[in-house]
Amino acid sequence: MSYHFTAIIEKDRESGMYVGSVPAISGAHTFAPTIDELQTRLTEVLTLCLEEMNPEEIATLPVFAGITNIEVVV
Repeated sequence: MSYHFTAIIEKDRESGMYVGSVPAISGAHTFAPTIDELQTRLTEVLTLCLEEMNPEEIATLPVFAGITNIEVVV
């Protein structure tokens, strides 16, 4: 079965590494030196997470709704 997830990718300024996380699945996060490697690692993490879940749990995962930018002035 095929599933689609939305990942958030950020670049750590200090290490230069890319950090990826999938908000729909707690614990689905990893890092890598390149976007391509990050994609591979996220796929591996998601596969492991889904293998541990039953179909009912998978059916109740949140659905991506959107992204917004929030400006905070301090």
